[in-house]
Amino acid sequence: MNWLFGYGGVLVFVLILVFASLRVLREYERGVVFLLGRFWKVKGPGLIVIVPGIQQMVRVDLRTVVLDVPSQDVISHDNVSVKVNAVVYFRVVDAERAVIQVAQYLEATSQLAQTTLRAVLGKHGLDEMLSEREKLNLDIQKILDAQTSAWGVKVALVEIKQVDLNESMIRAIARQAEAERERRAKVIHAEGELQASKALLEAATVLARQPQAMQLRYLQTLTQISGDRSSMIVFPLPMDLLSAVTSAAQREP
Repeated sequence: MNWLFGYGGVLVFVLILVFASLRVLREYERGVVFLLGRFWKVKGPGLIVIVPGIQQMVRVDLRTVVLDVPSQDVISHDNVSVKVNAVVYFRVVDAERAVIQVAQYLEATSQLAQTTLRAVLGKHGLDEMLSEREKLNLDIQKILDAQTSAWGVKVALVEIKQVDLNESMIRAIARQAEAERERRAKVIHAEGELQASKALLEAATVLARQPQAMQLRYLQTLTQISGDRSSMIVFPLPMDLLSAVTSAAQREP
């Protein structure tokens, strides 16, 4: 009977050892395996066997991580203080380097994204931050991707979410926009006056060449005035008509 208990104990120990050696990795997971402290290989997905006490495994998630970058105080190139937050999309493309080259790739990427956001936006003015976000997003993404590639991390996308201004700056921008609208209105009005003056000059040139056209214009003007409710009509008398009347009067005996 004692030998039965002895074999039973060994069998139980072997079963426990087998179950402790089995690991199941999902499709989006990889296992970085170390053999006596040295890197051995990357395994997964599926069922893998790890020898307890001799081998150790670190799980790495290969799915895209959405990292929310906290609001950062940024001083723009034109000395405007703003608060900017962003979101970074990245994923691990090399599980070995993500475990060996950096202690915590998630925290490291987060800190790097914050410093890069401040550094890049500090080189641009406020107008660029508000109107050229696509360009700034691409610049930040390229810098982050170049620096995180050594960690086996691929930065796929960076999006600036919001640029917050203080109340005084918002009022200043509103005044600037109003002044710009007034300037454009004055320019448009001046251009209209210039075009109208050119048209009047051309019309006057044509009428001066054709005296009959001038007489027809007088008649048209009288017709338009007669339709008004005014009780008195004053209009200029053509000088050639006055000259004809004066000459006729002088010829009378």
